[in-house]
Amino acid sequence: MTTEPVSAIHVSVAGVIAALLVGASVCSVLYWMLHPPASFVQKIAKDAQSTLGKLVDKIMVVFSQEIDSAHMMALAAKLARGERSELLAIYVIEVPYSLPPDADMEIEQRAALDALGAAETLANNTNVTIRTETVKARSTTAAVLEIAKREQVHLMILGSFREGKYTGAPLGHTIEEIAADAKCDVLIGVEGKHGTTLGEEPPGSLSGGA
Repeated sequence: MTTEPVSAIHVSVAGVIAALLVGASVCSVLYWMLHPPASFVQKIAKDAQSTLGKLVDKIMVVFSQEIDSAHMMALAAKLARGERSELLAIYVIEVPYSLPPDADMEIEQRAALDALGAAETLANNTNVTIRTETVKARSTTAAVLEIAKREQVHLMILGSFREGKYTGAPLGHTIEEIAADAKCDVLIGVEGKHGTTLGEEPPGSLSGGA
C-alpha cells in the first residue's frame, strides 16, 4: 500500500484555500457593484432631506396690520405639500388699550377675512389642508409667540416690506421682536422693490432699450 507524499496534501489544501479566497473576493466585488455605497454627496442630501422634514413638520404663516405674508403663501403651501406638513395661517388684530379687548373692529376684521380667505384658496388650489385663526390681542408679538408655543410650531413664516429703501433698513418693529423671541425657526420674506419675480421687468423698465 502506498501513500501520497505529504507535500501533495499540502498543495491540495492550499489550492482549496486559494479558491475560497478568490470566490469570496468575486462575491464581494459583485455585491459592491449591485449595492454601491452611498456617496458623500448622497449622504449630505439624505441628511438635508431629513432635517428639512423636521424643520417644516408644522408651519405657521402670520398676518397682521403690520405683517403682510400674502407673497409667502405660495412658498408655505409648496413646503407643506412637499413635506406633508401641517399648515396654519393666523391673523392677529391688535386692539389698542383705548378699546375693550373684544371691541368690534370692522375694518381690521374684514382685512383678516380677506387675508385668510386668500390663504385658504391658495392652499386648496395646491391640495394642501390649512387651518386659519383670527386672534384679537393687545400685542401682536405676544399673541404670535403664544400661538406658536401652543401649536408647537417648527417654522414661522412672516412677510414684510422694509421700512426704508436703504441698506440696513428695518423689517418692522413687530417682525424684529417676533424673530428675536421665537423659540422656533423664523423665515422672513421681503417682497421685491417692484413686487416682481426674478426675470420679470418692473413697470417702466428701460433695460429693453429705447
